[in-house]
Amino acid sequence: MEVIKYPSKADWPSLVKRPALDVTTLFDTVRTVLNEVRSEGDTAVKRYEEKFDKVTLSGLQVSEEEIKEARELVSEDLKQAIRTAKANIEKFHASQRFTGQKVETTSGVTCWQKAVAIEKVGLYIPGGTAPLFSTVLMLAVPAHIAGCKDIVLCTP
Repeated sequence: MEVIKYPSKADWPSLVKRPALDVTTLFDTVRTVLNEVRSEGDTAVKRYEEKFDKVTLSGLQVSEEEIKEARELVSEDLKQAIRTAKANIEKFHASQRFTGQKVETTSGVTCWQKAVAIEKVGLYIPGGTAPLFSTVLMLAVPAHIAGCKDIVLCTP
């Protein structure tokens, strides 16, 4: 990571500018990738990880050991910031939990709405030019609060 200290005001625009993306061929590329992943499964995923991400992974799932090692690399300050953000997100989404109030419209006739969690959800966390850990929290926490039983996270 490049660390820039005290840039001049003239440098600010170039420092905050995100790279432009040429979308002229994007839809065709995405369509091709999706079709090949549907038909070839993990074989196509591995081929595209090499092509787009320039890596060859031994597997597509992160092991418990890799998670443990990564956790040890995170500073206590960052862990505390993550806990605080998670608590704030939990408080916000828990307050929106659906209660399903019943209403007796006529004697003997009770009406209500019912919300049921999606059993399995997939969360995609983009890598891009600025991958944001906050995206994990803002997608996973509400899914957990909603009662989703199987939450899968994918990222490049």
